[in-house]
Amino acid sequence: MSNACQPSKSQYGFLQTINITPLGLHGIQVVTCEAFLLSYLQFKIMVSSLLECNFMRRKALKWMVIIVFIAFLVIGLPIIIIKSLHNHKSRPPPADHYTSRPTPQDQYTEALHKALLFFNAQKWDSGLQDGADATNVKGGLVGGYYNAGDNTKFHFPMSFAMTMLSWSVIEYQHKYKSIKEYDHARELIRWGTDYLLRTFDSSASIIDHIYAQVGGSQNGSTTPDDQTCWERPEDMDYKRPTQVITAGADLAGEMAAALAAASIVFKDDVAYSKKLVQGASTVWTFARNAGKRSTYSRGNLFIAPYYNSTGYYDEYMWGSAWMYCATGNSSYLRLATYIGTAKHAKALTDDPTQRVFSWDNKSPAAMLLLTRVRLFLNPGYPYEDLLRRYHNATSITMCSYLQRYQVFDRTQGGLIELSQGGSQNLQFVVNAVFLASLYADYLEAANSPGSYCGTTFIPLNTLREFATSQMDYILGKNPMNMSYVVGHGDKFPTHVHHRGASIPNDNITYSCQDGVQWLYSDKPNPHNITGAMVGGPDRLDKFIDVRTNSSYTEPTLAGNAGLVAALVSLTAAAGDGVDKNSIFSAISPLYPMAAAPSPPWKP
Repeated sequence: MSNACQPSKSQYGFLQTINITPLGLHGIQVVTCEAFLLSYLQFKIMVSSLLECNFMRRKALKWMVIIVFIAFLVIGLPIIIIKSLHNHKSRPPPADHYTSRPTPQDQYTEALHKALLFFNAQKWDSGLQDGADATNVKGGLVGGYYNAGDNTKFHFPMSFAMTMLSWSVIEYQHKYKSIKEYDHARELIRWGTDYLLRTFDSSASIIDHIYAQVGGSQNGSTTPDDQTCWERPEDMDYKRPTQVITAGADLAGEMAAALAAASIVFKDDVAYSKKLVQGASTVWTFARNAGKRSTYSRGNLFIAPYYNSTGYYDEYMWGSAWMYCATGNSSYLRLATYIGTAKHAKALTDDPTQRVFSWDNKSPAAMLLLTRVRLFLNPGYPYEDLLRRYHNATSITMCSYLQRYQVFDRTQGGLIELSQGGSQNLQFVVNAVFLASLYADYLEAANSPGSYCGTTFIPLNTLREFATSQMDYILGKNPMNMSYVVGHGDKFPTHVHHRGASIPNDNITYSCQDGVQWLYSDKPNPHNITGAMVGGPDRLDKFIDVRTNSSYTEPTLAGNAGLVAALVSLTAAAGDGVDKNSIFSAISPLYPMAAAPSPPWKP
């Protein structure tokens, strides 16, 4: 290139417009020497800039890699080391390993093991002639459970006890399995339901009578019977008459609830579950018969003084709720949410006595069970109005248990007085513990942090604190420093009002009157009836451990069923919570299933 084409130094450092002059017919562009030189200069500057930019990028990338690597050494590597060490720690052994090395148990679990044993004690291999005077009963009325410290089989509280045991197994199956009591609990329930199926013609669809009781006594009796005699069950040598009823919607309704609830427990045994549902349907038909609508105890002097029923509409609510869960038949839900049913049951009245769940008043529990339906099934119209009111009433019941609202009195030691000055208060307390604990679990499963008492928010822990405080009182945290569950703790009742536990095993058969000496003996019982929850202390927190005072020292089947349910709801075994769906396995979807989306259109 000639010197004329060498750019001067003054031409570097700026960009000059290139002049292109079109010449000729063909539009050929002619570039002058100066234009060429300027173009070359621009190209060189651009290349230099790009190279400088790439160099800076490479340098930044290099420093970024260095910084990330240093951060990994300082932060990431220690985390990996810690997690690696954690993962190599010993892990919990498999489930079957716990048979030889059990984990430490909380006191609720320990008490639960014992409470279940009470039912084994009440089975007793005796009463082999029971039901001999009953017609059309195959094999008589052998089996079932003796009710308390006497040798009477009261079918009304027995049915209630089976319903409670089944409810607890349905809700807390995982806990029973964790502490290896699942099979035991099912065996106890089946023993009871097998017996209940024998108290009527369970193979028929229509029946006209039910056997309501075996044994018992009339007030003021002087003849040998379950009250005047003090004998072991296997030594009974007096007549044990069978009480038969031709009307009694309450007993039939409770029996239907017991059989329906048990059918859910045994849903894995299809044949037996179906048999239970069939039996439940039969007694339910009896209960709903217009000609059978009276209390089972009315006018019966063998029943009324002991387990007198005050009504049957609460059993209509309770039984229909369980029948709905067991069958999925919406007609049961319609009855349970019918305003007339609630009105006659006095379920929605502002009366503290209606907040006390017992073998005679099922309304609080029926409303909680139906609240469960609302929370997890949400059936909507036409059920929603009553379900909402039941839900609200359930919240009010829970509020009434809290001391701040002063609905129920408390003893100096902190025990709620649900019997309102009456005797055997603990059977009502354990039922309240179960309801409060279960309601808290329902709300938690529904992702609700609590409930409301008026405008005051009540967190779930408040309900659980009520439940644990009452159970802790029963298990020994009380002014007497005594556990009211026999065999639990270092100090518990030793003069329990119980025939079998109080008579020594001395190979002597004591007659009706000879055995009375053991009733009046001031010596401790020769046998501990392990797991029995006694009547409990009075309103002054005083407990008189005297065998002749049954209001303090007698256990009952219904009371222990509530105890078992309360304890399993509180035990820490297998964690908290309930299975939302297992109880509803017989219920079809309430709404049509959404149709599958159409496949995408293709041309």
